[in-house]
Amino acid sequence: MQLFGWPRVVAHMDDEQALVERARIDPAAFGQLYDQTYGAISNYILRRVGDVATAQDLTAEVYLKAMQGLSRYQWRGLPFTAWLYRIAANEIASYFRGRRHTNLSLDELRDDYQFEPAATLDLERDLVEAQYQACRQADFRLIQRLLSQLPPKYQEVLALRYFEKKSLADIALITGKNLNTVKSLSARGLGCLRRAYIDAQSHSTLQPSARQPVMKVEE
Repeated sequence: MQLFGWPRVVAHMDDEQALVERARIDPAAFGQLYDQTYGAISNYILRRVGDVATAQDLTAEVYLKAMQGLSRYQWRGLPFTAWLYRIAANEIASYFRGRRHTNLSLDELRDDYQFEPAATLDLERDLVEAQYQACRQADFRLIQRLLSQLPPKYQEVLALRYFEKKSLADIALITGKNLNTVKSLSARGLGCLRRAYIDAQSHSTLQPSARQPVMKVEE
C-alpha cells in the first residue's frame, strides 16, 4: 500500500516506523532512509531554487537537520518524507530571505555522522540531469522565476502542488496547515502566478530598453 502521494519508502508504514526508530541509534538505518528519500527531496529543492550547486548545499542542510533532529522526531503515522519536505521548505525560505548560507557537502555529512546510503548515488549526475530536464523549456524557466517572486506562503503550496504533484490533503500534512487554508493559498497563488505570466508575456514583446519590471505581487 502506498500512503497518499509520497514515494514508497518501505513496504508498510509499520516497517518505516521501525526503520526510523533504528535510525536514531544506527547510522546505517539513516542511510537507508536517505537513499530512499534523496531523489524526491533534492529534485523538489532544485525545482524551487533552479541552481544545481545551491540545491546540493540545501539538500545537505536538510539531511543534516534531519539527522540532528531525529532524537526529537515524533512518529505520527505520516510518511517520513513529509517531515523532510517541511525541513526543505524551511531551508528554501531561509535561502530566499537572504540569510547567510554555508556550504555543506553531502560527503562531509556522511563522514561526520558515519552513515552510508543503501545504494550508490551519483549526486552530481542526478542533479545535473534534473536541472537539464527542468530547464528544457523556456516557459518552465519563466514560471520558475515568477514563482520565486511570489510571497513564500504561495511558493511552497504551488511548488508542492504542481512540481511535486501532491494532493491538497498531502500539502496540508506537509505544511501543517488546515485543508481550507491550503485550498485558499493554492487558488490565490495560482491567480497571482497566472497574472504575472500574462504580464511577463506581454512585456516580452517590447524592446529590451522599454521593458518594465515583470510584476509586483500583493501579500
